[in-house]
Amino acid sequence: MTGQGTDSPPPAQRPKRQPGTMSYQTTRFKSMAVALRELEEIIKSPVLLETGKPLKRFGDARPRELVANWMICAVANAEDGSVERMAFHSDPIGGDGIIVDGKTGESWPTEHVLVPMPRTASVPDVEASIIKAVSDKQQKGGAAYATGKTLVVFLNSGGGEWKPTRVTRNLPAHDFGAVWVTGLHSAADGEYLFGVANLHLEIGHAPAWTVHIAKDFGSWIVNRVQ
Repeated sequence: MTGQGTDSPPPAQRPKRQPGTMSYQTTRFKSMAVALRELEEIIKSPVLLETGKPLKRFGDARPRELVANWMICAVANAEDGSVERMAFHSDPIGGDGIIVDGKTGESWPTEHVLVPMPRTASVPDVEASIIKAVSDKQQKGGAAYATGKTLVVFLNSGGGEWKPTRVTRNLPAHDFGAVWVTGLHSAADGEYLFGVANLHLEIGHAPAWTVHIAKDFGSWIVNRVQ
């Protein structure tokens, strides 16, 4: 991708429709590895993550939405012991991307919300920011809007460490089928570490992972941290 990530759309392919999934055509990257290389410029730029323009060939998904959906697929594939089982597609009917299980054909439409960079020098309360983001999206359309969708919160605000389990226990009532949170944890020597959490209590805690992206953006390592 060049410039704002819109002049040259990512190489993509039209997947064969899986039974029980979408009844319309979608666009996806050829592989998780190809997607990561194409998303490199975006991942390296906090400004593109926040202000990058929608990509028409990807259903008008914003750059950060592609990054977040890639992160969720990366951890889901790692849990499954695969690389390509879960993939993210465009959503031609106006959502922020669809995550598809290539083995079962199940699909999960996503809606995304950004916790932006702070506009002042004060450090935001990251946990309160996540809770507010979920509440705001629920209030946007209520049950009719949220039911059947996966909400993805993208943290671009900094604010340090936060506790996924504590946030999960303090979430407001909502109708989303699932809530995920992802954001940059650290960047050093050309390598990037993202955090990913599923805000669902599993044996008393919310599962969380780190995704470590190699300097050449040619590989990644997923570690479950809880």
